[in-house]
Amino acid sequence: MTTRWLVFDYGEVLCSRTEAIPKLAARMGVPAETFEPAYWACRDAYDRGASDALYWQAVGATVGVDVDTVLSDELTRLDIEGWSHVEPSTVELLEALAEAGSALALLSNAPVSFARFAERQPWARHFRELVFSGDLGIAKPDSAIFEVLLARLGADPADCLFFDDKQANVDGARAAGLRAHRWLGPYTAAAV
Repeated sequence: MTTRWLVFDYGEVLCSRTEAIPKLAARMGVPAETFEPAYWACRDAYDRGASDALYWQAVGATVGVDVDTVLSDELTRLDIEGWSHVEPSTVELLEALAEAGSALALLSNAPVSFARFAERQPWARHFRELVFSGDLGIAKPDSAIFEVLLARLGADPADCLFFDDKQANVDGARAAGLRAHRWLGPYTAAAV
């Protein structure tokens, strides 16, 4: 079976896991162990299009901190910075695939503010299509986001090979008919 499209997740695939949690917690004035559960618990709505302010206010409400516009903007900046460290070995893989003529797409659960940042990054040029959940109001592993991806690519599900670090998203892609693998790093991905 020939793969027409190679589709990659962003978080913990192209980039390393955020290291911004301690900075974000410190800026909110709460311990990291208090902050981190709230950060993740509120993330799904953010990835599905909630505004920066609504997300940080929800996190703040969970940890007992009032979040105004200035604090929201600062937290957003720190958060984007935390997710901006791409893995050099993965970028090398993308460059090699693009040079070989592979059709690459990105499918990421990410807020709108991060999507606009990502589109301007040097690595983004390797992708023919960038799809972000925040722009759509739907997120992986929902089947609807895979339907949008396929429509944008003009591809059949079997024409896509998808890599994601989360098994639930791999399972969602498979349920939508895509071939999908759990991301274990660029060297194992190159062997698939």
